[in-house]
Amino acid sequence: MKNFLLGTVALIALGAAVPAIAADMAPRSYTKAPAYVAAPIYNWTGFYVGGNIGGAFGGGNGFTGAVNNSSSNGKFMGGVQGGYNYQFAPNWVIGVEAQYDWTSNSGATVTFPLAPAYTYNTSLNGLGSVTGRLGYTWGPAMLYAKGGYAFTDRSRSVTGLPAVGVNGNTDGYTVGGGLEYMFTQNWSGNIEYQYYNFGKTTFASAPLDAYGSATSEQHTVKAGLNYHFNLGNFGSGMVPAKY
Repeated sequence: MKNFLLGTVALIALGAAVPAIAADMAPRSYTKAPAYVAAPIYNWTGFYVGGNIGGAFGGGNGFTGAVNNSSSNGKFMGGVQGGYNYQFAPNWVIGVEAQYDWTSNSGATVTFPLAPAYTYNTSLNGLGSVTGRLGYTWGPAMLYAKGGYAFTDRSRSVTGLPAVGVNGNTDGYTVGGGLEYMFTQNWSGNIEYQYYNFGKTTFASAPLDAYGSATSEQHTVKAGLNYHFNLGNFGSGMVPAKY
């Protein structure tokens, strides 16, 4: 009888333990951690083309004692640009850019009080440049500086007898800088200041050579829009990070 009771108690205990053991042996379900989504990486490497509009303003010193009869030194301008960027290190960008802008044909007429029979006429038709660029990026924005070769399309002439020639360069240098913002994968906009210097203009002979020289320079402010080509490893734009 005693053994029967002990056996019954053992069976009851075993029956209570089996469900708990079975629960421990059952496959457990795990909740997956949410996938990591990387922030987009802005890649400036690649070719781009675009257009710009703005204004040009003459500067520098004129001929000593002469009278400039220009109604305004401000000129509307608009043009095109294109170039190539290479991003490295990883926030720095170097590149090269070619740009040409047409200007409204607002020239200047200069008269000479001591030589009233002569008039100097000049007109600026366009400005061009080929420059290097160096920029620093943070996110979609890039602050950059630029500088290099500049050329101008302008006309200069002197009316009066005997004839007096004009000496001066049509090429020179330019420096500037701006802020560019990449607002989609392929499109960016920028605001830019650029200074052009083409040296000095002088007259070749008397009586106008007594008036010395005038500095030929322009200050420009432009807003531009660029399209960036996304060509695989050679493209540019906003590329999702791999993970």
